[in-house]
Amino acid sequence: MSAPPVMDQPAFWNARAGQTWVAQNALLDRLLSPLLPPLLEALDPAARRVLDIGCGAGATTLAAAARLGPDAWCLGADVSTPLVEAARRRAQAAGAANVEFVVADAQRHVFEPAAFDAVISRFGVMFFDDPTAAFVNIRRAMRPGAGLSMVAWRSAADNPFMTQGERAAAPFLPPFPPRDPDGPGQFAFGDSRRVRGVLEGAGWREVEITPLDVPCVLPTDDLAVYAAVMGPVGQVLPDQDEATREAVLAAMDKAFAAYVSDGAARFTAACWLLKAEA
Repeated sequence: MSAPPVMDQPAFWNARAGQTWVAQNALLDRLLSPLLPPLLEALDPAARRVLDIGCGAGATTLAAAARLGPDAWCLGADVSTPLVEAARRRAQAAGAANVEFVVADAQRHVFEPAAFDAVISRFGVMFFDDPTAAFVNIRRAMRPGAGLSMVAWRSAADNPFMTQGERAAAPFLPPFPPRDPDGPGQFAFGDSRRVRGVLEGAGWREVEITPLDVPCVLPTDDLAVYAAVMGPVGQVLPDQDEATREAVLAAMDKAFAAYVSDGAARFTAACWLLKAEA
């Protein structure tokens, strides 16, 4: 059996997915905010030049810049033009003079060599078609001894909340593309042995991979939006007829009910906290 085709990530994140993330930026900030403290705590406070991979709409880049102070400088990189434009607007509104954003595929972009003393990412490194090549390229942009601190999802099996919607919607929709555990995607870093091999194979040392289990809360109003517009379901649901959409929404509402109490869905984000040195 042949492997499923590799999704064109820049095309994906510059179309409906990127626009959706921009539109739901406030919701996503609320959902992912519990993951910021462990990432920032792992960031070397002495770092002055920081690269944020897969920066999205800029929350992690801005938070790192604020933590390190005005004499630090942080560059956020993302393949999505809509998200980078949103990050720039956000930085301008915040008056953050020590951040910049660039539309760039970190696997292939020619960063200035040895220009950074830290690299961070919150869920931005699982989408490379060749992760070893990507981390070689990122390492070239680091000064010797630069620190890597990143958060990535563990496996789909460890994160049933994240796939609950698509499982509930599957009987009503065309088949979703199969998940390739070694291909680009949300759970591409689920296997810690593979992740260690990627980082060490790319020349990183002192690799630490620590389980990180973070309680998350999603108000029911946010949950309804999240279920309808995010992930694989959100990519195909707008193109379905009204009856199908209603059936899918009803099925997902029933499926997520197991997580809901006191007006909010509660679940655990099962992640890895990755650390290494260039």
